[in-house]
Amino acid sequence: MKLSEIAAALDARVEGDETIMIRRAVHPSEAEGPEDLALAMDKDLLALLPGSKAVAVVVAEGAELPPELTGIIRGRIVVKRPRYAMAGLLDVFEKPVHAEPGIHPQAYVAPDAVVAEDASVAPFAYIGPRARIGAGAVVLPHVTVGADAVIGEGSLLHPGARIGERVVLGARCIIHPNAAVGNDGFSFVTPEPGSVESAKTTGRVVGTNVLLRRVNSIGTVILGDDVEIGAGATIDRGTVTATRIGNGTKIDNLVQIGHNVQIGTNCMLCGHVGVAGSTVIGDRVVLAGKVGVADHVKIGSDAVVAANSGVGTDIPAKSVYMGYPAVPRARAFEQYKGLARLKRLFADVVDLKARLHAVDGQGKAPAKPVVAEQD
Repeated sequence: MKLSEIAAALDARVEGDETIMIRRAVHPSEAEGPEDLALAMDKDLLALLPGSKAVAVVVAEGAELPPELTGIIRGRIVVKRPRYAMAGLLDVFEKPVHAEPGIHPQAYVAPDAVVAEDASVAPFAYIGPRARIGAGAVVLPHVTVGADAVIGEGSLLHPGARIGERVVLGARCIIHPNAAVGNDGFSFVTPEPGSVESAKTTGRVVGTNVLLRRVNSIGTVILGDDVEIGAGATIDRGTVTATRIGNGTKIDNLVQIGHNVQIGTNCMLCGHVGVAGSTVIGDRVVLAGKVGVADHVKIGSDAVVAANSGVGTDIPAKSVYMGYPAVPRARAFEQYKGLARLKRLFADVVDLKARLHAVDGQGKAPAKPVVAEQD
């Protein structure tokens, strides 16, 4: 592939020789010859170029190459937004998963299932009754697709993915290894008001959970187009209706989505996020790692929640929340500052008490404690 062709795919410009042939994109320290394209969009990587064997590079707009590279680097692609350009570069040089065309003899496909002619179903995959596998979809080994499930065109199901009955995946969804979509919701009820209900209403435990009756989940899960579910993530089906994930939303590894949750488009839920049942999340919301969201909470569109936060109340649109419990960012910083000042405040109070004792003549003043200075 010519350097000019790569630049066109990135909507970037080329400086120097556009005709250089490129075989692969590499870290500058791993370039082995003139067919390697060195990715040096970070200034720290620019410093590695003098020791590289590459003659073509990708750099950020405004970057200056080391002077000693004059005459050695024959061509460069200049990009405006490096991280976005990196996504495009990895598309250009993508190495798709290995998938044999058609249905492998060692796969099980129910007689009434419908599999598109150009779909790929690997050995030891299971396709249940009346399930539908769309055009160009890839089902890798040990995947389970339940009865009446729908897998959209171009979707990719990695080994061990579990797609429950009646679950619907839109086009181009990616389900990573051992993710489970369409589990029953965690829903139980007691014959009489139990400990949870009394704790919520009164703050005390009054009832006793003498019996936990299961609440079945007869709903399903519906994923929009271009949704990605990380390895080991779990998404519970709705109790009566559907748990829904909007177009373009990306869910990281080990995320738990409870029953009846509604998530909008182009959201990002990072690793270890947990969202309890019946929560409604708007569009383009970002939940950083280990955020926990209580049930029946509403999070407005474009909100960002910082890592390790605990969300127990509604969050307005376009706001930044953090902390445990999560509060607006400015308030959280005030709280952290207050905590950092507590030790000094305590010392000041002890000193003030000592002075008062001395003034009032009430005997020997208490010893002033030794307080370590704050960093």
